[in-house]
Amino acid sequence: MTTRYINRGKQDGFTLVELLIVAIILAILAAIVVPQFASSTDDATDSALRSNLAAIRGAIDLYAQQHGGTFPGATASTTAGCPGGTGGGAADGAGTLTGLTNQLGRYTNAAGESCSISDDPAGGVVEYPFGPYLKADVFPNNPVNGSNDVTFVATGDLAMGGADATAWRFDTTSGKFIADQTTLDGNGVAYDTY
Repeated sequence: MTTRYINRGKQDGFTLVELLIVAIILAILAAIVVPQFASSTDDATDSALRSNLAAIRGAIDLYAQQHGGTFPGATASTTAGCPGGTGGGAADGAGTLTGLTNQLGRYTNAAGESCSISDDPAGGVVEYPFGPYLKADVFPNNPVNGSNDVTFVATGDLAMGGADATAWRFDTTSGKFIADQTTLDGNGVAYDTY
């Protein structure tokens, strides 16, 4: 008995239908997965903003407690003499980002004058006993817009709203500190209400 095999030829690639099915499956998976990554990025930004606000507000409150109720930025951080360290300069007046950064990121005395060291190395006297209140001598960025600019107001208005003009808004009379962003987060909440 003779067996005959039918030679149908070897298939060298995928058919058009097979490729279309794979492309459709990948498109469906991408439509499901991609929005979840976008949401996690928004959540990370929201979390970073809340964390920065908590740290800055805590530093502002502690500064005010140690300086007789005066909030940082309400007075100049200029220093007549900062022995052995870097003090605040003439441009570090009240209502300036540099003055606020110096008062929260360096050692201060009761008047709010700042210095990079707390005591006189020669005399051993602690001349700047308070602070620092923030880890770095640089004011934190707002993660929503990546800037650290601060708009200062002295109205005492607890209902001050953001205007998207800068990164932060700070009332040196009431001590209120907010993100200067009226845009909405992923949950529909304005950043300036955090």
